[in-house]
Amino acid sequence: MAISEDVIEKIKAMIISGEIRPGERLPREPDLAERLGVGRNTLREAVRALIAMQILVIKRGDGTYVSSLEPHLLLENLAFAADVSSGRTAQQLLQVRRLLEPQATALAASLVTDGDLRTLQKILDRCGAATNPEEFVAHDSEFHRTIADIVGNPVLSTLLSTLSTHTQRVRVLRGAKATDALSTAHREHQAILRALAARDPQLAASTSAVHIAAVEQWVQDASED
Repeated sequence: MAISEDVIEKIKAMIISGEIRPGERLPREPDLAERLGVGRNTLREAVRALIAMQILVIKRGDGTYVSSLEPHLLLENLAFAADVSSGRTAQQLLQVRRLLEPQATALAASLVTDGDLRTLQKILDRCGAATNPEEFVAHDSEFHRTIADIVGNPVLSTLLSTLSTHTQRVRVLRGAKATDALSTAHREHQAILRALAARDPQLAASTSAVHIAAVEQWVQDASED
């Protein structure tokens, strides 16, 4: 392990142990470097890496702090990976989504309210009127995000949103061989909504799984071209 990687792990350990809490300032650079037994240049390299990971943040004129460590911050790098993913990597991300989203949809089926259903129907109405992938995906993302939010677990919502970003969804639809990709996806959305309206967790999970499996197939077809 490189020296800077060792320093990164030591700073992480300080955060995990609660020695430095979210929102607190790191010790002064010379003090921290001495404590970790490394030079200040090595420490700065480690700090820069932790800033890139959103674990640390710089407050201009005030020093370096531990971030809030909220999931949406820590998952930003994964969101970028999803944005640029293609081929096998995109398939792997969708596979993880297929493992999680049907279960989230099943949970939502047991918690959904009439107000939630009306909101989802309005989103689907806009989705059905979309005339291009960009417009469709804006509403598609909102539809899936709203379902995940019904569960009430912000970590789950963030993770699912990260696994399938707006950019990735547009690329998938644009690359789909099926000329009726938008109408096919819309019919699958309607099936999901009917399952939610029936308050049927098993049906909700299966309709969600069918939808994501279709997206996976589009990605696979595109990667084979």
